[in-house]
Amino acid sequence: MNNNIFVVYDRNVADFALKIAEGRPALPITADEEHKTMESVLDICRWLLAQGADRNAIIYAIGGGVTTDMAGFAASIYKRGVKYVNYPTTLLCQVDAGIGGKTGVNLDSYKNMIGVIRFPADTRIYPETLRTLPLRELRSGAAELLKTFIIEDKGNYEKAVKALAGDVDFDALAPLVKAAADVKRKIVAKDPYEEGPRRLLNLGHTYAHAIEWYQHTHDASAPLTHGEAVAIGIVQAARLSEKLGLANEGLSEKLKADLTRCGLPTELPCPEEELEQAMRKDKKAENGIIHFVLIKKIGKVIIKDIHDLH
Repeated sequence: MNNNIFVVYDRNVADFALKIAEGRPALPITADEEHKTMESVLDICRWLLAQGADRNAIIYAIGGGVTTDMAGFAASIYKRGVKYVNYPTTLLCQVDAGIGGKTGVNLDSYKNMIGVIRFPADTRIYPETLRTLPLRELRSGAAELLKTFIIEDKGNYEKAVKALAGDVDFDALAPLVKAAADVKRKIVAKDPYEEGPRRLLNLGHTYAHAIEWYQHTHDASAPLTHGEAVAIGIVQAARLSEKLGLANEGLSEKLKADLTRCGLPTELPCPEEELEQAMRKDKKAENGIIHFVLIKKIGKVIIKDIHDLH
């Protein structure tokens, strides 16, 4: 047994995580947006120090995107950087958060404002963990899966809608998860530090991050999940694409209908103008310009700089 392995896991997946840990030191964490803070990352670092983890340590991050983001960030700064391995247990993390090397935490209600890009030594996907997810969490990940196939289709978009509509077809879903993960790996390999093509993966996220900021600061009574906010953001991006003449009329209605079939929300929870402040403060905005990912058609997206949303 490798004694340099230290396990950080979402307490909600304790049974699976402790099997992977095999008796190694293991730290349960509360993996939600409220606890996705610098202090939580420092707590992980303090625990590693108390466990005697040295520069040869390997961190196993077991859980969803919040877990891999925080454990990966802790690994990137502990003793100037140690290795980490992701074990994503949610659909969202298996097709998105657990792959691209982005790590970090929120700052004052703004999403992922502190962090670094540091790639995991490996990402190990166990499709069977998806069968244990609450339905809402599974459908939240569906938004990222569909987003990926809107970027690069190859016939997988319609297959994914069919697999996710109504009762989820897990057998059909498993190869689609691999296909989506492969799309992200390919894009990240071309542009690891998000200077060009990798920005395409932000489809739906400009609105999504603004929605999450708005709900945290204005209406925290019934917050949307990240994936639910992304679904709304995808529809908004399609509407903007139509407005700018980049997409044929009807694209936004099709995407809205497909996302609705998959159990996802598609309408803004507040007036659009309430979100503009957060969109202009998003880490993807530069000099007052918002780098929007817009949709020409399913399988074809572009990046367009937007100065004025109105």
